[in-house]
Amino acid sequence: MKNFIRKGHHFFVRLFSKFRLRWDASDLILTRELNRVDRQILETPEFSLLFRINEELSAGWYMLEMQLDSAATRTVADVIIVTRHEESVFFPLRFALYSGRVCKRLARVVAGGSLTIKLLHQGDDFSLKYFRLVKVQKKFAVSRMITKLQAQHPRYKLSLADKQRRVSLNVPQAADLKTLWTDYCDLFDPNKQVNPYVDWVKKFDASKSRVSSSQINSSDTFEKSPLMSLVMPVYNSNLVWLEAAIASVQAQTYLHWQLCIADDASTDPAIRPLLERAARADSRISLVFREINGHISAASNSALALVRGEWVALLDHDDLLSQDALFWVVHAINTKPDCLMIYSDEDKIDAMGVRSDPYFKCKWNVDLFYSQNMFSHLGVYHVDLVREVGGFREGVEGSQDYDLALRCIERVTSDQVHHISRVLYHWRIHSQSTAYSSEAKPYAMVAGEKALNDHLERTGISAFASSIGYGYRVRYPLPEVLPLVSLIIPTRNGLHLLRQCIESIKAKTTYQSYEIIIVDNGSNDRATLNYLNTLALTPDVQVMRDSRPFNYSALNNSAVKIAKGEFIGLLNNDVEVINVDWLSEMVSHALRPKVAAVGARLWYPDNTLQHAGVVLGIHGIAGHVHRFLPRGDVGYCGRASLIQSFSAVTAACLVVRKSIYEELGGLNETELPVACNDVDFCLR
Repeated sequence: MKNFIRKGHHFFVRLFSKFRLRWDASDLILTRELNRVDRQILETPEFSLLFRINEELSAGWYMLEMQLDSAATRTVADVIIVTRHEESVFFPLRFALYSGRVCKRLARVVAGGSLTIKLLHQGDDFSLKYFRLVKVQKKFAVSRMITKLQAQHPRYKLSLADKQRRVSLNVPQAADLKTLWTDYCDLFDPNKQVNPYVDWVKKFDASKSRVSSSQINSSDTFEKSPLMSLVMPVYNSNLVWLEAAIASVQAQTYLHWQLCIADDASTDPAIRPLLERAARADSRISLVFREINGHISAASNSALALVRGEWVALLDHDDLLSQDALFWVVHAINTKPDCLMIYSDEDKIDAMGVRSDPYFKCKWNVDLFYSQNMFSHLGVYHVDLVREVGGFREGVEGSQDYDLALRCIERVTSDQVHHISRVLYHWRIHSQSTAYSSEAKPYAMVAGEKALNDHLERTGISAFASSIGYGYRVRYPLPEVLPLVSLIIPTRNGLHLLRQCIESIKAKTTYQSYEIIIVDNGSNDRATLNYLNTLALTPDVQVMRDSRPFNYSALNNSAVKIAKGEFIGLLNNDVEVINVDWLSEMVSHALRPKVAAVGARLWYPDNTLQHAGVVLGIHGIAGHVHRFLPRGDVGYCGRASLIQSFSAVTAACLVVRKSIYEELGGLNETELPVACNDVDFCLR
């Protein structure tokens, strides 16, 4: 973007009222009193904020960036250009601002004028945290529109073959530009937008009353119908959300439950009467009122002391369970009798009851768990396991659930941790919740870092974890004597690519113990042959000649036979090293006892993602996840940027112990000479 942004076109904003927005100070919170004034002026039922840029804008393209802080998931913004001429075919804009993140939209000024923005909001108070308007070149604007449309609009989507060829559209003519702009605006228009998750909920999460009846009948036939105890610490809760949380437990289709609530000396006098009324009305609710505030771990332990059930589930005082949550947990207990820990998928719910941001999780993945707390929510434990580890640990408040799960996995096998692939938990979004932003509780990330490092120390894993904002990064040290790595690179001609690959390895690899084996598969280009002859005279570089018909598996297998390294590194000749620690990082994981193949994240030259792990089922066989994701985007739930285990990794950049490679017989030369041999190898 920096190549297209022009400096000197930043604008500040002034309210029509006496208030001024300050971008470098605290947020302006719109109060209900101010809202009533706005209603009289604007005649709208919503909370409203109306402001304009006083400076006149010149004609051209602009990037509008705004960030909203609100308990609601989104707020609608109307963007209006008042121009010197009546005709302005490119405006008004209407788009949704999603709370807690910077939202960007292109804006187009046809003939110069001033900018007016109206924010319409329903529900809680809200504030405008960030605003920026920057003039950009037409080339950048067109490129961004095309990128967004290719990703989301059916008429613009490229085929897989086009993407692999890196096909791009040319800058359209003026008439086409208007169509392009109209289609781009439609992507963001709240009245035209399709929320795929809303559709998913309607299709797969509806008909609760019909499902409830069948589930109640099924629950009577369970071989095991354990008492399910839910632990809920409470402190100065929002009364509406607290009542809703309790009601979500009472609405469970599985009826054999106990709700254990510990009030942590709330100062709000309305909390205790509410809880006592609930307990009087439902004997399944157990209460304890702490005399001294001890924070969430102590309060959770007080609730844990009330537990009479065989299983314990964790529920925050402002969140909701799905109506069938306990039913599916008990179903898992009956179908997986050896499991001791159970977790489910989850989503988020805002103050208006709108569900969003689902997290559909994978089966138990300890490397991903070391990168993020994928276990919560909904987290369920066998009560004996929780008591065996001593309940919740004080000193890790904010990540006490992560710490509990870390201490529990130390006493179970991976087969005893079970995933329910259903959304059973709705995490409340509000300004004090980490569902809204990790910045709401910065101490939680610090506590999580401590919990993870304590776990690594207890289990004797020589590694160190640190927070990276959207998760954690665990780094494993290398031994003093570095094992030799044999880097195998098949090639045929392609001098430019090969030279770039070799020179980047030599210039940017800090790991010093490696050799390079180049397998020349019948090059006939004179310049390439001269370069290979020169490389053959270089220390720690071997050039093998193998002129048989191209068989990627066979070429690599033949090179492994002469490799001297303890580890094998498979590399394509078109990769370029961009991170000096690439081989150090890969070897540090390959040295771990339970790790076989290790892959690296790979980028296309246009800074979109080529590889970040392989999963089965995509394209009928297997495929790369997060493919074509722009650089800087952490991906779905952060998973494009976190260390984790996958079904397979690509052999374009793969490190494996030579002993494992040989034990498996290498890559499959017979059935898979060209494609999918890396997937087959990883699965084996």
